[in-house]
Amino acid sequence: MLRKLITGAVAAGVAGTTALLAPMAYAAPAGTGQDIGTVQDRGVHVPVGSRVPSFDGLTELMIQRILIGDDVAASKYFSGKPVDDPVREQQILDSVRQSAVQLGIDPESTAQFFQAQIDASKVVQRGLLAYWAAHPDKAPATGPDLNVIREKLDALTTQLLAELVRVDHLRRTGPRCAIALFVSTTSAEIRHHLDQLHRQAVRTASATVC
Repeated sequence: MLRKLITGAVAAGVAGTTALLAPMAYAAPAGTGQDIGTVQDRGVHVPVGSRVPSFDGLTELMIQRILIGDDVAASKYFSGKPVDDPVREQQILDSVRQSAVQLGIDPESTAQFFQAQIDASKVVQRGLLAYWAAHPDKAPATGPDLNVIREKLDALTTQLLAELVRVDHLRRTGPRCAIALFVSTTSAEIRHHLDQLHRQAVRTASATVC
C-alpha cells in the first residue's frame, strides 16, 4: 500500500510539471544510453504556496548544483586542475556553519548537507572526466571560466540555506521525511531526464537531508 501511495504521488508530481531541459554538448559516459549533457537553464524554479510540506524546492536547487558540476568538469578538463579543492571546500563549510547559526538551524547538520552537495558534484566531475579521457572525441570544445561558475555556486548556496530553513521541521520527521524526499527526488529525476551518473549524484546529495 505504501509503495502504491508513493508511486501515485510521484506520478502526480511529474504530471503537474512543465519544466523541460535544454540540451548541451556533453556526451554520455558509456553504458548510460543517453546524452549526459541535458542541462536545464540555470534559472531555478522553486514551488511556492504548497499546502503539503515537501522537499521540491530543495531538490530542485540540489539538482541545479549537480548540473553545474558538468561545467566544473569541463573547466577542469581544460585547466588540468584536480577535482578535489580542500581549501575552497573548507571555506564553504565554515561559511555555511556561520550562516546556519545566524539563521537558527543546526550548524553541523547544515555543514553535513553541504558536504554532501560537494561530494555529489565530485561524482559528476569524476564520471565526466574519466569518460572524456577515454573518449576525447566526446569531450567539450571549450572550458567555462571556473570563477564565473563559482559565482553561480555561491548564489545557489544562499538559496539552499533559505530552503534548509523552510524545511527544517520536515527534516526531523523520520519516516515522513524519507517518504517526502523519495517522492521529491524521484519526480525531479524524471522531470530532468537525468542519466545514471546524475542520478547517482542526486543520491549522494540527498543522503544527509533526513
